Amino acid sequence: MTPVELSRTVLCAVRRAVDEGELSVAVPARAVVSAPGPGGTGDYATNIALQLARPAGRTPRYVAEVLRERISVAPGIRDVEITGPGFLNISLDSAAPAALVREILRQGLRYGHSDVLVGQVLSVVLPNKSDVRAETLADALARILAAQGGRVHIQRGSSRQSAAHDVGTLGTLDLRTLPPAPHDPTPLGPDAARWALLHPAPHDRPRIGAEHLVQRESNPLFRVRYAYARTRALGRNAAELGFTAYPGDLTDVSQPPLLTPLADHPRLLLSAATHRAPDRLARHLVTVADATLAFTPTVLPLGDEKPSAAHRSRLALAEAAGTVLAGGLSLLGIDVPEYL
Repeated sequence: MTPVELSRTVLCAVRRAVDEGELSVAVPARAVVSAPGPGGTGDYATNIALQLARPAGRTPRYVAEVLRERISVAPGIRDVEITGPGFLNISLDSAAPAALVREILRQGLRYGHSDVLVGQVLSVVLPNKSDVRAETLADALARILAAQGGRVHIQRGSSRQSAAHDVGTLGTLDLRTLPPAPHDPTPLGPDAARWALLHPAPHDRPRIGAEHLVQRESNPLFRVRYAYARTRALGRNAAELGFTAYPGDLTDVSQPPLLTPLADHPRLLLSAATHRAPDRLARHLVTVADATLAFTPTVLPLGDEKPSAAHRSRLALAEAAGTVLAGGLSLLGIDVPEYL
């Protein structure tokens, strides 16, 4: 179960409580779920009970109890615990990680794509004179919005007034005031150049230097591409050992931290689209890569150890991580090498 799916489960519980007369409140458009904070338990937590308490005329604890009953019986939920003034801490069923891995591998590079923004248009204003950073950002936004069903309309203008014309349903993004690259990034090559321009937030001035080319951990782009290449190498090595990936139980590795950013990928893609921020996707890929590199040493059998069902499950998780990394880099317009 992804955070998006869990959010829908929470909202469904609110709707049922309203329909059954337990709560008298407007059902919110979304329920925020995130990693539990200090003192929390389980896989995810939500403050929806605190959010609804005042409009419902009830205490947060009462609202939490009402929602706990309904969330705890939903498919994929193992347990729901109330902590603090009314935080709902949700533990997923042990089969949920396998289902997530299976879903990522089924959807492939389209994992996280949706039709949430179908029919919606972002109007992007570019300078009349070609600007490499503005052009690169506009191209990445077009890819990311398309992955959510939306589209970008490009216009060029020499005056600020022209930005007011042809405003899309997602508004207008004027890239004429974007801090430009300090110098031409072309010598970095197409991939490193795009990363150098897209990794910083749009309001920050990018750094264009050889640090984007170094093959070491200090370079975020190297870590992302290296993590993908490692997942591909694991598949080749596993084949030599006579086993393949199969999504299964992962409880033997204590809910790997890698599962959280993989489950969060659909939300991050939508956030990058709605906030017009490819940098959010770039930073998310670094998080996935770091978790992947920490996980990969556990995948293959060690020494005389024979391949087991656990190794097949871990390999499937590693391949799912590689799928997310490849899909994310492709949306940024960056190549993903099989070997590095």
